Amino acid sequence: MKSLFLGTAALALTAGFAMADTVRLGTEGAYPPYNFLNDAGEVDGFERELGDELCKRAELDCEWVTNDWDSIIPNLLSGNYDTIIAGMSITDERKEVVNFTQGYTRPSPSAYAALADVDVSSAVISAQASTIQSAHVASTGATLVEFPTPDETIAAVTAGEVDAVMADKDFLIPIVEGSDLQFIAEDVFLGDGIGMAFRQSDDELRAKFDAAIDTMKADGSLNALLDKWEIEGKF
Repeated sequence: MKSLFLGTAALALTAGFAMADTVRLGTEGAYPPYNFLNDAGEVDGFERELGDELCKRAELDCEWVTNDWDSIIPNLLSGNYDTIIAGMSITDERKEVVNFTQGYTRPSPSAYAALADVDVSSAVISAQASTIQSAHVASTGATLVEFPTPDETIAAVTAGEVDAVMADKDFLIPIVEGSDLQFIAEDVFLGDGIGMAFRQSDDELRAKFDAAIDTMKADGSLNALLDKWEIEGKF
């Protein structure tokens, strides 16, 4: 899903996880099908099921914490939770600040959606701030308009404030199917897949989740979960 956070490494704490009693999983809770809040106000979606299963396999007690996307890495570094599992794409820029597990999805397509066909190289395009999509739009010569949340990027295009929106295709598919929006231009593959992010001091905890991801890949349960939530990027 998202990427390109150029946060300040000065926020990183030297105190690591140190195997506390409860592992706090940080997510956004606003990016279906990866993560969202259900009618009961609980974290739901692909990453909720994935995170719970990984904690079970790693024999860890876990709890979920939600955080706005634009401060999700700073609050990891500040110690407000122990890992990020929030549709976060693995990129070189982020690796300067945090360490990632292996990807639990392969790179999946990003796509453009609009009310009518437009030239995406010169159009006004909305994207969520601090994402691989916003970085890509900025690199194309199009006019980028950033919003804090994915819902605001959709509202901007449906209201005619921008010409098109760019986001993960997995996120856009149900929106396009239920609205007057249509996919335009070709899909774009960005990033190195989606992984869990950790403070650079927490290699022991990261290794536990990496090993659990390995077991889910090996027994086919990760691909089954991707299928269930209709997410591309199977192994």
